Amino acid sequence: MLRKFKLGGTIMTNKQNQKAGDNSQQLQADKMVVIVGIDEKRAREIYQEMNLQLRNDYSQEALTIANARVTEFENRLLPKMEAVDGALEAFADPSFQLLLVEAQKTAASTERPVDYDLLAELLIHRFQKGENRFIRAGISRAVEIVDEISDESLLGLTVFHSVSYFFPASGDIHQGLNVLNDLFGKLIYNKLPTGTEWLDHLDILDAVRISSFGGLKKIEQYYPGMLNGYIDVGIEKESENYKKANEILTGARLPLSIMVDHVLNPTFSRLILTNKNQIDSITLQQQITISGQTFTVPIPLTEEQKKAILSIYDLYKEDAAIKQQNIKTFMDEWDKRPNLKTLKEWWDNIGTSVQLTSVGKVLAHSNAQRCDKNLPPLT
Repeated sequence: MLRKFKLGGTIMTNKQNQKAGDNSQQLQADKMVVIVGIDEKRAREIYQEMNLQLRNDYSQEALTIANARVTEFENRLLPKMEAVDGALEAFADPSFQLLLVEAQKTAASTERPVDYDLLAELLIHRFQKGENRFIRAGISRAVEIVDEISDESLLGLTVFHSVSYFFPASGDIHQGLNVLNDLFGKLIYNKLPTGTEWLDHLDILDAVRISSFGGLKKIEQYYPGMLNGYIDVGIEKESENYKKANEILTGARLPLSIMVDHVLNPTFSRLILTNKNQIDSITLQQQITISGQTFTVPIPLTEEQKKAILSIYDLYKEDAAIKQQNIKTFMDEWDKRPNLKTLKEWWDNIGTSVQLTSVGKVLAHSNAQRCDKNLPPLT
C-alpha cells in the first residue's frame, strides 16, 4: 500500500566519502533513509506528553488506577489509528491533541473496558470527519459522556441509529434481509432496553431529543418505504410492458438480468434495486485482457443508461391490493429471521417520538463500528 505523507521531516544518509572531477555533479542515494510525518513511536510519545497534564489531577492512590486505564486506552487506540491511512498525522494537530486529553480523562474515569474501544473509534472519526464543525462538536461532547452513558442506553441508541442509517445494498430481497439480520445480530449484543428510563437518560446527556407529539413509524411501515424496490408491484411477466422493458434494456446495452423474478409475487418481474436512488451507484462489469491476463473492470452507467432504467419504473403496475400483499409477504420473511423479529418487537414498542442529536449520532455510529468494523463511516 502506498501512503501519502505531508512534506517535512528529516532526511538522514549514511556518511560516505565522495570524490568527483571538476564540473561534475555529485549524487548520493546509497542506503538513504527518509523519515517523514509521525510514526507509531512518536504518536505514543505525544500520547504520553498529553497524559502528563493529567497526573496532577489525581491523588497517589488514584494515580495508579488512572494510569492503568489510560495505558489500556493507549493500547486500544494506537493500533486502530495506525491501521487507518494517514491517521497518525492527526497527533500533530493541536485541536486533536486537546481532544486526546479529554479522551484520556474519560478513560481514566471509566471502569468499563468497552469504553476504551469506543473512545478510540470517536478519535478515528475525528480524524476522518474533523473538517466538519458540526460533527466535530458532536464528537467532543460524545467523548465527555462516554463514561456517563449506561450500557442499556448505549445499546438502545446504537440500534436506534442503525435502523435509520444502514440499509442493504443488494437488490436481492432474501440476501438483503439476511444482511440486515446479520448486522443486527452483531449490534444487539445484549437485552434491549424497555420503558422510558433509557431515553430520559439519553435526553439528559444531549444524545437524543424526546417529543411528546407524534410517534415512530412501525417497522412494517418504515422498511417497506425505505426499501420500496423490494415492495413495488413490478411488471407482469409476458405482458406488453414486460416486452417493452426488455427492449429498453437491449437498446441501452444493459443486461436483461437486471430484471428478476419478484420473489414476493412470482407472476411479476422487478428491477433488482432497493430503490430508485440506487441507480446512480450501479456499475457494469467488463472483462478486459492484458498480456494474457483477464481482469474485471467496473464501468459506470452512462446518463442514457440511467434514464433507460428509470423509464422502466414507468412500466410498473400500480395496484394497492397487490402491494399490500407484498408487504405482508415481506414481513413474513422478516419474522423468519430471529434478529429482525427481535428488532421489530422492540422498535414497535418504543411508543414515543425520538430524534438523535449530533452527539447521539457519532456516539451510536462509533459503537456500531466497534461491533462491526466493516460498516461505512458516518457521512
